[in-house]
Amino acid sequence: MEKEVLVIGGGLAGSEAAYYLASRGIKTTLVEMKPKKFTPAHESACYGELVCSNSLKSNDAYGNACGLLKEEMRRLGSMIIEAADATKVPAGAALAVDREKFSAYITEKLQNCPNLTLLSEEVKTLPELEKEGGRYAIIATGPLTAEDLSRDILEKTGGGLHFYDASAPIVSADSVDMRYAFTGDRYGKGTGDYINCPMNKEEYYAFVDALLSAERTHLHDFEKGEIFEGCMPVEVMASRGRDTLRFGTLKPVGLEYEDGKRAYAVLQLRKENNEGTTYNLVGFQTNLKFPEQKRVFSMIPALQNAEFLRYGVMHRNTYIQSPDVLNRDFSFKNNRRMFFAGQITGVEGYVESAASGLLAAIHITDEILKRPTHVFDERTMCGALETHISTPTKDFQPMNANFGILTPMSVRIRDKKERYRAMAERALAVIDEMNGQGVFDQSQTAKKEK
Repeated sequence: MEKEVLVIGGGLAGSEAAYYLASRGIKTTLVEMKPKKFTPAHESACYGELVCSNSLKSNDAYGNACGLLKEEMRRLGSMIIEAADATKVPAGAALAVDREKFSAYITEKLQNCPNLTLLSEEVKTLPELEKEGGRYAIIATGPLTAEDLSRDILEKTGGGLHFYDASAPIVSADSVDMRYAFTGDRYGKGTGDYINCPMNKEEYYAFVDALLSAERTHLHDFEKGEIFEGCMPVEVMASRGRDTLRFGTLKPVGLEYEDGKRAYAVLQLRKENNEGTTYNLVGFQTNLKFPEQKRVFSMIPALQNAEFLRYGVMHRNTYIQSPDVLNRDFSFKNNRRMFFAGQITGVEGYVESAASGLLAAIHITDEILKRPTHVFDERTMCGALETHISTPTKDFQPMNANFGILTPMSVRIRDKKERYRAMAERALAVIDEMNGQGVFDQSQTAKKEK
């Protein structure tokens, strides 16, 4: 009997998983409800749509945890990282992408992949799977799972959790007033890819006061304290103290101009595309009403005449209590033929979500092709994320990749940079050893099991 895999959800995790499986000769069906139905945060019909930001964070594999995770994924044959590398835009040390080209690249790869069937329909309940034999399924419906399916998932996993996060506005490049801005990367690292919008002391405090008094949408949702720290709305950060922003999102350090002059606060704008025609407001996730975003953000001198191409939006992210219901390989404890992947599992971030889809697909491929089981231990970022979603805890929370979740070095290294480099080199050596026979190489199409 030919083994089949049903992947539900065409975001980063689902796209990654479906492509990995199909490109290895496994018959796969990817079901995505777009374009027949959209969530409140999505607008593109393409697969792998990015919502909150166009940045996949640092690309430094030896000094940044997310950079290390990306490099592990490259070596494991990640299509998502391939797409990011192919559609990247200048962003200093970060890997940022042209969102439209990124999603288009992923969509084309999926459409042209043998053994892969693409369906556009809404799935309202989890599939019925035999516990022995038959097909597998990966549930990768993301943090914005449609209501019917979300309700079914939460019922069958014993309840779930949720928090709220936000996305930042995007402005047209030619509407930025460069008389009040300058280009350059923090500490001169990069090729001058950011537009920096400085404010003096009076301008900064006037901006903060306006931000704090601006009208927000669905304020009652925030009062529950469910906002994820990694996507904290700028107005919520400002409410923690009038100087919070200039020591965080608007910090001016490393952005000197005019013979070493430093502004009191600086907003950075990052390219959304290679053409440099659109920029997003870095770290300016927000839940202000659209007219208020225009009014308040235009108080920043460089943005006084800004054309807002997209306003920031707020949405709910849902994730299950993974340690109670998932095994380390992302399989469902009640039925090991059903897997979960993406932010719904409690990994947080674009790259982490894609990584979970890749890992779930690798584990299913091991079973279907009867190849040796690949165990990712905590020396690797992939293994550390698997440990996070499967380790029992009283306070399970979404987790980004970070060096703190890796196994410590056997020899203590005091210097943080040297320690991170050593941990990264060790992690990549483990991945290379696992990949010694090329089992992760997508060019090697596996024979389908009959």
